[in-house]
Amino acid sequence: MPRPIVAHISESALQHNLQVVRDRLIQASPSPEQSPRIWAVIKANAYGHGVERAVQAFQSADGLAMLDMTEALRCRQVGWQKPILMLEGFFDESDLNCCSTHRLTAVIHDPEQIRMLQSTRLTADMPPLKVFLKLNTGMNRLGFAPSSFQQAYNQLHSMMLEGKIAEIGTMTHFACADEPGGMDAPMKLFHQVTRGLIGPVSVANSAAVLANPGWMLSQPDRLAWVRPGICLYGGSPFVGQPASAFGLLPSMTLCSRVIGVQSLSPGQSVGYGYRFTADRPMRIGVVACGYADGYPRHAPNGTPVNVAGSLTRVIGRVSMDMLTVDLTDLPQAAVGSPVVLWGLDGPSVDEVAQASGTIGYELLCAIAQRVRMLGVE
Repeated sequence: MPRPIVAHISESALQHNLQVVRDRLIQASPSPEQSPRIWAVIKANAYGHGVERAVQAFQSADGLAMLDMTEALRCRQVGWQKPILMLEGFFDESDLNCCSTHRLTAVIHDPEQIRMLQSTRLTADMPPLKVFLKLNTGMNRLGFAPSSFQQAYNQLHSMMLEGKIAEIGTMTHFACADEPGGMDAPMKLFHQVTRGLIGPVSVANSAAVLANPGWMLSQPDRLAWVRPGICLYGGSPFVGQPASAFGLLPSMTLCSRVIGVQSLSPGQSVGYGYRFTADRPMRIGVVACGYADGYPRHAPNGTPVNVAGSLTRVIGRVSMDMLTVDLTDLPQAAVGSPVVLWGLDGPSVDEVAQASGTIGYELLCAIAQRVRMLGVE
């Protein structure tokens, strides 16, 4: 028998969450035809869900967005023909022919990328590139400063006239879209700097789409693209607002089983460092899941978990291959009882993340290769 920990991936939940995003955009638009197009973000192996599985689930998306060239080629190999956006663009001149050959849209965020474009000659049979020029609106991560953005745009436009570039879009990314008013100043700056430019525009991540889906109405003459990520996988970008409040469904359910049961007397402890000590007679269950599977080692006592159909808590320190849970008030629990670490019929990934002082993104992306993944409808 294989080790009992399994990550169940629900294709129907992924499809449902994509439709939730589309419905919110349509409701905020003058008509369905004017609704923004959707880049489904599948970076980091589709947030731990598997690139090929995500390609299948997101067939109705208008495009896919990611970072890794290898993942982009895997998408093409399994039949994805629609646009693909490379969120960090290209990293070397040798990447440019790959972008052209496989019709990958590149984000341009640094003068060095423009230099690469200027010095690289695409072969005659290769199509010109589509690009998005990124504006730094305050996150200070990737993107051109407002003072240098127009010059960068002009350089790209010159290459468009030469036939090296087919289309120039503009984009930015928000640092605080999950906070009230967090989009106001960056959006104002973005509109000021890009006013009068043509081409598509893309600014909205999951938080922006869920909190303010009508942002695109301020530039109705430009084709708008949004870039939802975590919400497609059933996670919430907002602290204190569960994904279920937006009608989103968990797409990953991490399951295991109880593989051992121990009895503790008052004063006895469990696990490395004796981080938990019983103050009454207790039954504890040992679960086949640890930090080598992607569960957070820093999950504290009290982190929620579902065992044998009932909510209980993690106790003791999470070790490499196991963690321990409180079975004292669960007489039905025994060796072999099912455990839901997060997902359907268990705590949400965001609840586990919040208890552990992190975010659901990290937990989904951290699922280890040794954890079996099974698709479910």
